[in-house]
Amino acid sequence: MFEISWSELLILAVVTLLFVGPKELPVFLRTLGRYAGTVRRHATEFRAQFDAAMREAELDSMKKEMESMQASVNAEVMSATKTFEEAGAAAKFDPASITTPVSAQSSQIANPMAGTALVQPAEAPAVAEAALPAADAVPMPARPGV
Repeated sequence: MFEISWSELLILAVVTLLFVGPKELPVFLRTLGRYAGTVRRHATEFRAQFDAAMREAELDSMKKEMESMQASVNAEVMSATKTFEEAGAAAKFDPASITTPVSAQSSQIANPMAGTALVQPAEAPAVAEAALPAADAVPMPARPGV
Protein backbone atom coordinates (compact mmCIF):
# COMPACT_ATOMS: atom_id res chain seq x y z
CA MET A 1 0.00 0.00 0.00
CA PHE A 2 2.53 2.55 1.12
CA GLU A 3 5.93 2.19 -0.45
CA ILE A 4 8.16 3.40 2.38
CA SER A 5 11.69 2.08 2.53
CA TRP A 6 13.92 1.76 5.64
CA SER A 7 15.89 4.84 4.74
CA GLU A 8 12.70 6.94 4.59
CA LEU A 9 11.62 5.56 7.98
CA LEU A 10 15.00 6.50 9.44
CA ILE A 11 14.65 10.06 8.13
CA LEU A 12 11.12 10.25 9.59
CA ALA A 13 12.38 9.04 13.00
CA VAL A 14 15.19 11.65 13.06
CA VAL A 15 12.78 14.48 12.13
CA THR A 16 10.32 13.33 14.82
CA LEU A 17 13.11 13.19 17.43
CA LEU A 18 14.15 16.74 16.53
CA PHE A 19 10.65 18.23 16.66
CA VAL A 20 9.25 16.31 19.65
CA GLY A 21 12.44 16.02 21.63
CA PRO A 22 13.94 13.06 23.48
CA LYS A 23 11.98 13.81 26.66
CA GLU A 24 8.52 13.78 25.06
CA LEU A 25 9.22 10.99 22.53
CA PRO A 26 7.92 8.07 24.73
CA VAL A 27 4.66 9.96 25.46
CA PHE A 28 4.28 10.78 21.75
CA LEU A 29 4.82 7.11 20.72
CA ARG A 30 2.36 5.90 23.40
CA THR A 31 -0.30 8.32 22.14
CA LEU A 32 0.41 7.30 18.55
CA GLY A 33 0.01 3.62 19.57
CA ARG A 34 -3.35 4.32 21.24
CA TYR A 35 -4.65 6.03 18.12
CA ALA A 36 -3.39 3.18 15.91
CA GLY A 37 -5.17 0.64 18.20
CA THR A 38 -8.39 2.66 18.08
CA VAL A 39 -8.23 2.80 14.28
CA ARG A 40 -7.64 -1.00 14.14
CA ARG A 41 -10.61 -1.69 16.46
CA HIS A 42 -12.88 0.51 14.36
CA ALA A 43 -11.68 -1.20 11.18
CA THR A 44 -12.28 -4.66 12.71
CA GLU A 45 -15.75 -3.64 13.92
CA PHE A 46 -16.62 -2.23 10.50
CA ARG A 47 -15.38 -5.39 8.79
CA ALA A 48 -17.45 -7.58 11.18
CA GLN A 49 -20.60 -5.53 10.53
CA PHE A 50 -19.98 -5.62 6.79
CA ASP A 51 -19.48 -9.41 6.86
CA ALA A 52 -22.67 -9.85 8.92
CA ALA A 53 -24.63 -7.76 6.41
CA MET A 54 -23.21 -9.81 3.53
CA ARG A 55 -24.11 -13.10 5.29
CA GLU A 56 -27.64 -11.80 5.93
CA ALA A 57 -28.05 -10.78 2.29
CA GLU A 58 -26.72 -14.16 1.17
CA LEU A 59 -29.08 -15.94 3.58
CA ASP A 60 -32.02 -13.97 2.20
CA SER A 61 -31.12 -14.91 -1.37
CA MET A 62 -30.65 -18.56 -0.38
CA LYS A 63 -34.02 -18.50 1.40
CA LYS A 64 -35.74 -17.13 -1.70
CA GLU A 65 -34.02 -19.75 -3.84
CA MET A 66 -35.09 -22.56 -1.50
CA GLU A 67 -38.69 -21.29 -1.49
CA SER A 68 -38.76 -21.24 -5.29
CA MET A 69 -37.33 -24.77 -5.43
CA GLN A 70 -39.91 -25.94 -2.88
CA ALA A 71 -42.71 -24.40 -4.94
CA SER A 72 -41.49 -26.10 -8.12
CA VAL A 73 -41.14 -29.48 -6.38
CA ASN A 74 -44.64 -29.13 -4.89
CA ALA A 75 -46.04 -28.31 -8.33
CA GLU A 76 -44.35 -31.37 -9.85
CA VAL A 77 -45.64 -33.64 -7.07
CA MET A 78 -49.16 -32.27 -7.43
CA SER A 79 -49.14 -32.78 -11.21
CA ALA A 80 -47.80 -36.33 -10.80
CA THR A 81 -50.47 -37.08 -8.19
CA LYS A 82 -53.18 -35.72 -10.47
CA THR A 83 -51.89 -37.79 -13.40
CA PHE A 84 -51.75 -40.90 -11.22
CA GLU A 85 -55.30 -40.34 -9.96
CA GLU A 86 -56.57 -39.81 -13.51
CA ALA A 87 -54.85 -43.01 -14.66
CA GLY A 88 -56.33 -44.88 -11.68
CA ALA A 89 -59.82 -43.58 -12.46
CA ALA A 90 -59.48 -44.65 -16.09
CA ALA A 91 -58.25 -48.14 -15.15
CA LYS A 92 -61.13 -49.04 -12.78
CA PHE A 93 -62.80 -52.39 -13.54
CA ASP A 94 -66.28 -52.09 -15.02
CA PRO A 95 -68.10 -55.47 -15.22
CA ALA A 96 -70.64 -54.06 -17.66
CA SER A 97 -67.90 -53.44 -20.19
CA ILE A 98 -67.13 -57.17 -20.61
CA THR A 99 -68.29 -58.42 -24.01
CA THR A 100 -69.76 -61.81 -24.79
CA PRO A 101 -67.33 -64.55 -25.80
CA VAL A 102 -66.49 -64.95 -29.46
CA SER A 103 -68.25 -67.79 -31.25
CA ALA A 104 -66.41 -71.06 -31.71
CA GLN A 105 -66.14 -70.62 -35.47
CA SER A 106 -64.44 -67.27 -35.29
CA SER A 107 -62.08 -68.55 -32.57
CA GLN A 108 -61.06 -71.48 -34.81
CA ILE A 109 -60.33 -69.09 -37.67
CA ALA A 110 -58.30 -66.80 -35.46
CA ASN A 111 -56.62 -69.67 -33.62
CA PRO A 112 -53.74 -71.21 -35.57
CA MET A 113 -54.00 -74.37 -33.49
CA ALA A 114 -57.53 -75.22 -34.55
CA GLY A 115 -58.93 -78.36 -33.00
CA THR A 116 -57.22 -77.95 -29.65
CA ALA A 117 -59.35 -77.45 -26.59
CA LEU A 118 -59.63 -73.88 -25.41
CA VAL A 119 -59.45 -73.25 -21.65
CA GLN A 120 -62.26 -71.04 -20.43
CA PRO A 121 -61.32 -68.26 -17.97
CA ALA A 122 -63.47 -69.75 -15.21
CA GLU A 123 -61.66 -73.12 -15.51
CA ALA A 124 -58.14 -71.67 -15.54
CA PRO A 125 -57.45 -71.80 -11.75
CA ALA A 126 -58.61 -75.43 -11.51
CA VAL A 127 -56.43 -76.47 -14.43
CA ALA A 128 -53.43 -74.62 -13.00
CA GLU A 129 -53.85 -76.28 -9.58
CA ALA A 130 -54.24 -79.72 -11.13
CA ALA A 131 -51.09 -79.31 -13.23
CA LEU A 132 -48.86 -78.54 -10.23
CA PRO A 133 -47.82 -81.39 -7.91
CA ALA A 134 -48.08 -80.96 -4.16
CA ALA A 135 -45.06 -79.46 -2.42
CA ASP A 136 -44.58 -82.59 -0.28
CA ALA A 137 -44.59 -84.87 -3.33
CA VAL A 138 -41.67 -83.12 -5.08
CA PRO A 139 -38.41 -84.94 -4.20
CA MET A 140 -35.42 -82.74 -3.42
CA PRO A 141 -32.44 -83.41 -5.71
CA ALA A 142 -29.39 -84.68 -3.89
CA ARG A 143 -26.40 -82.41 -3.88
CA PRO A 144 -23.30 -84.05 -5.28
CA GLY A 145 -20.57 -84.68 -2.75
CA VAL A 146 -22.84 -84.64 0.30
